Amino acid sequence: MNKMSVKWLSLLLLLQLTCYFSSGSCGKVLVWPVEYSHWLNMKTILDELATRGHEVTVLTSSASILIDSNKPSAIKFEPFPVSLTKDDFENFIKYFIEKWKNIAKDSFWTFFPALKSLFWESSDISMKNCKDVVSNKKLMTKLHKSKFDVVLADAIGPCGELLAELLKVPLVYSLRFSPGYSIEKLSGKLPFPPSYVPVIFSELSDHMTFMERVKNMIYVLYFDFWFQIFNEKKWNQFYSEVLGRPTTLSETMGKAEIWLIRTYWDFEFPYPLLPNFEFVGGLHCKPAKPLPKEMEEFVQSSGENGIVVFSLGSMVSNMTEERANVIASALAQIPQKVIWRYDGKKPGTLGPNTRLYEWIPQNDLLGHPKTKAFITHGGANGIYEAIYHGIPMVGIPLFADQPDNIAHVKAKGAAVRLDFETMSRTDLLSALKQVINNPSYKEKAVWLSIIQRDQPIKPLDRAVFWIEFVMRHKGAKHLRPAVHNLTWFQYHSLDVIGFLLACVATAVFVLTKCCLFCCQKFAKIGKKGKRE
Repeated sequence: MNKMSVKWLSLLLLLQLTCYFSSGSCGKVLVWPVEYSHWLNMKTILDELATRGHEVTVLTSSASILIDSNKPSAIKFEPFPVSLTKDDFENFIKYFIEKWKNIAKDSFWTFFPALKSLFWESSDISMKNCKDVVSNKKLMTKLHKSKFDVVLADAIGPCGELLAELLKVPLVYSLRFSPGYSIEKLSGKLPFPPSYVPVIFSELSDHMTFMERVKNMIYVLYFDFWFQIFNEKKWNQFYSEVLGRPTTLSETMGKAEIWLIRTYWDFEFPYPLLPNFEFVGGLHCKPAKPLPKEMEEFVQSSGENGIVVFSLGSMVSNMTEERANVIASALAQIPQKVIWRYDGKKPGTLGPNTRLYEWIPQNDLLGHPKTKAFITHGGANGIYEAIYHGIPMVGIPLFADQPDNIAHVKAKGAAVRLDFETMSRTDLLSALKQVINNPSYKEKAVWLSIIQRDQPIKPLDRAVFWIEFVMRHKGAKHLRPAVHNLTWFQYHSLDVIGFLLACVATAVFVLTKCCLFCCQKFAKIGKKGKRE
């Protein structure tokens, strides 16, 4: 056994002893993760759980891209083979991103059918991985024997709920959002009144004009009655076969005890919540650390003008030479120094005030006192880091939730939005000057930062508390609303409304008959009196 292994074994033992002597309530957590930013958010929670002495086991497919089971960690990894290779999965992710970016240019009527088709392709891959897990008898036997206390899963990647059902273990979800809030509405039974809650992908705010409310309602009806994230017919059949009884994906997902939603009221528009939904947005945010020496020297050389941080994220690496030159020429004209995360060919118009890096310590740069603005693609993680540090933004969304994310911070007054494909050098330059020189953008960003930080309990602590709560109490059934036991017509009280209408109709009918009968009687009496 090498020194590194001894070191990590000692750390794990220390964590277990710490938990034993502090609360004696350490548990065993099984994790069904999703890749990229979803994993980075979940890993923050898992690291904290491990620090508190819990035994955390992450199911890791052989095709996983970011989740490295070979690195020393307080987290345990349980690798399992899948039919998909790592290259196949990586190529699909690249295809998925490029396809989404391209269909984003289409109209409403072509965008959503194309998006649904793309989601179903992803759904099929998820199902293959899930089948590889549940059909692995050796792995499932090991999981049964491990006697986990809770399953933590990302709701956007099905299978965690099936594992929880098979292992008879409580389920906790981590989720940013689902398209049209479909999962939250159908499985979580969370209400989203369309009159003031804008649907994801609508890019609307909560203050809508009449025509915007019309648009929002069309989106709601579309998502509720046509759009499906997953090929539910296939999933329903698969889950029914595995569990040996008729069931549906939505019903199985609806058994989650707690939903940890990765957003908060600093960023989100207010809407009703249920008691088993908890907002934990910004749980990964933390104070800035010192920059590398060379980068710090460059930042300090900016003087009073400060710096601009620019990143389009890790999932988008290809940019045309023409677009890169447009951006570089605009950046060259501002008095600020620019740190740009970029790994393509060096633009010919790059100014001396701009430095390119394949990777940047984004959080540490955003937390630096000389940072004046953040040019971002609008990923939720980056936006939350900017909010946490009070930095105004220039949003250049590319795909997925990014346009909606930028629409949110723009509505809050902390960002300006540009279109990546059509923006000119002048557009970018004007947007940068606007967010840097107009103090209202900084004031709004600082206001959002104050809201984010002014909480009775930190988001990460809140997330961990509820996972531990579920472990301690073997679930959270007392927080589960009775709506899960109602049919759709009972939920909308259609049966009650129908009964009351029938009662009213019956009463009106009887009253009308009585009136007619009385009228006829009086008429007969009147005729008889006249004859006499």
